Amino acid sequence: MDKERMKMMKRILAVALGLLLAAGVLRAQVVTPHQESAADLQRNVFGLGFSGGPATGVGLSFRHHLPSTISYQINGGIIKVDERMSYSVGAEVQVDLSRSHTVRFFAAGGASYFYSGTSSHNEMEGPSRFGLGLGGEFHAGAGVHTTLELLFTAFNDGTVLPLPQLGFHYYFR
Repeated sequence: MDKERMKMMKRILAVALGLLLAAGVLRAQVVTPHQESAADLQRNVFGLGFSGGPATGVGLSFRHHLPSTISYQINGGIIKVDERMSYSVGAEVQVDLSRSHTVRFFAAGGASYFYSGTSSHNEMEGPSRFGLGLGGEFHAGAGVHTTLELLFTAFNDGTVLPLPQLGFHYYFR
C-alpha cells in the first residue's frame, strides 16, 4: 500500500474517531423528551434477526441491549455450494446517543471477517474489516425493529469507504 493511501486512511479514521468522541460529549448535554422513561432502559432486552453490512458481517444476528446505553450484536452466516464456501462473522458495539419508545440513534463500532472461495483459499482481497459511524433504529411494530447505519469501513487492504448496513430484529420482552 502506498504512503499517500495510508495517510488518507489514517485521516479518515481520525475524523471518524473524533466524531464518535464528540457525539459522546454531546450526548451528556442533550435530553430527548421522555428519555428517562424510554422503553426498557433499566432491563436487559434480547433480539434475534438478520443483519447485513460490510463492516460487521452478513447473516443471522443476536443483539443484547444492556440495562444502560450500551448494546452489542453478533452476526454470522455461511453458504456452501459444491466446493465453494462463503461466510462472515462479526460483532458490533452500539452506544445510544438518543432514545425514545420508537426511535434510537447511536454511535457504532464493529469488526468482521469475510471468506469466499474453496476450502483452502480465500479469494477476498480485503477479508478483515472494521468500521465506525452512526446509526438509527426504528420500531416497525409488533416487536420488530429496523436498523440503518452508515459506517466508515476500513478493509485490511487499505481501502476506507463510508458504507451502509441494514438490520431487522425481533425483540423479546
